[in-house]
Amino acid sequence: MNKVIEPFEVKMNKSIASLEEEYASIRAGRANPHLLDKIKVDYYGTPSPIQSVANVSVPEARVIAIQPWESKMIKEIEKAIMASDLGITPGNDGKIIRLVFPELTEDRRKELVKDIKKKGEATKVAIRNIRRDANDAIKKAGKTDDISEDETKKMETDVQKMTDKFIENIDKMVENKSKEIMTV
Repeated sequence: MNKVIEPFEVKMNKSIASLEEEYASIRAGRANPHLLDKIKVDYYGTPSPIQSVANVSVPEARVIAIQPWESKMIKEIEKAIMASDLGITPGNDGKIIRLVFPELTEDRRKELVKDIKKKGEATKVAIRNIRRDANDAIKKAGKTDDISEDETKKMETDVQKMTDKFIENIDKMVENKSKEIMTV
């Protein structure tokens, strides 16, 4: 891969990785500890991930159990979960917080699939913007460095092929996640 193109491929890979993280946080009716990844809890004045202040486990298919290492953290964790966009009310027995995930309704599944497609489309736009930046960098390099017109055309073709590959990958990710959500 060409030195001019390499940084743009790295950016495209980061966009795909970001989409994978987004999709990991979308629940498909099953409990997934990754749903808690973005939730921060106030731990002595420091916003910390729940996983760093408690033991998170999945004892049943639709239940996440959170056992704080310090009992005083129960209220803080509950407050953080309520403030998040999870849409689940935590229950606790004084030692363990339980998040019980209801079975997804058909309407909710369709809503999630729309969200999945929207996130996929946003990532495609990001990839296309990176392609535009790459083409601009190639044109600039063609003027300043001693790169022939044929080489610049070849690099532009390589960038387009790379873009197509990433867009195809996004389409597959959207399709797979949509299938996962719609499977009852």
